[in-house]
Amino acid sequence: MNRIAAQGAGQIIGLIDGRQVVGLDIAKGVFQLHTVDMSTGEIVNMQLKRAKVLEHFANRAPSLIGIEACGGAHHWARELAAQGHSVRLIHAKAVRPFVAGNKTDATDARAIWLAVQQPGTKFVGMKTLAQQATLVLHRQRDLLMRMKIMQTNALRGLLYEFGATFARGKNALFSEIDATLESLAGDIPQYVADSLREQVQRIKNLAADIKAIEVRLVAVLRGDGDMKRVAAIPGVGLLTATAAIATMGDATAFKSAREFCAWLGLVPKQRGTGGKVQLLGISKRGDTYLRTLLIHGARSVLTHTKEPGPWLEQLKARRPANVVVVAQAAKMARTIWAVTARQQDYQRGCRNTQAANGLSW
Repeated sequence: MNRIAAQGAGQIIGLIDGRQVVGLDIAKGVFQLHTVDMSTGEIVNMQLKRAKVLEHFANRAPSLIGIEACGGAHHWARELAAQGHSVRLIHAKAVRPFVAGNKTDATDARAIWLAVQQPGTKFVGMKTLAQQATLVLHRQRDLLMRMKIMQTNALRGLLYEFGATFARGKNALFSEIDATLESLAGDIPQYVADSLREQVQRIKNLAADIKAIEVRLVAVLRGDGDMKRVAAIPGVGLLTATAAIATMGDATAFKSAREFCAWLGLVPKQRGTGGKVQLLGISKRGDTYLRTLLIHGARSVLTHTKEPGPWLEQLKARRPANVVVVAQAAKMARTIWAVTARQQDYQRGCRNTQAANGLSW
């Protein structure tokens, strides 16, 4: 329950659930704090060095602290929550309308303080240490994959300049690369051939690093019940299962499966006026990486499934292929939320029913 009181020169002072509200703008070295002293009505706007932040809040009564969801926000949310404070992570889009005047640390902290008190504000779920650790593996793998692809494409382009061509696919490239370099020994200097061989070795090292990360992700999946339940869904593999649970955070923070689907950007954008609403393409909001994995998984289902089911067959008969892929990805996302929020194993053909705890698809 929110209770808002006015005091001073039109300044809004907030209490949420009996706790004083604090807006905290985090940074690398200097943090900015904005609040109002409830006993005197004084506006408190102060800077805190990074090393003094936890010490400052350790000496305060339990408060509600608003933080913009940015780099390092989940770490500070966990640290402050451990001290007994309630922490709300706010998306930057929800904070931006309250930034008045020049953008400074002080105005940002005040904007966070105002945004956290607005009714209907949706907050970002705080990730656990294990979830963030899993996402670190995904970010590292994604970076290594990009580097590997760039190095491979560059190698093909460099050899093409000397008349060497390869069939599509990495297997064709690496099965023929040694013979190709040998055949070009009389046409290119030795130092160029040595440099190209070093590039081939770099690509192989990147592939080995990617494989090592995937082995670690397998160990993470085996030790997490939610991930194992999600991995049983058709089209959901190792990467999608681990990324979905780590990105989702607390599944019950979403009211329904559709809300989780909208959070991932897999629902249509809407444009309306005069009572008429036009549905457009998907919104593409939310986490691009997880949405991409779901799309690839959905495409795999459409390509390889032996029993697509009546829903998928009817959809394929009346809609374009890409629309069907996105619809399947959205269905997978809803299923991921359902089995996680309800803590139930995946059951093929399970009907959409209301659960006893009130959770709905």
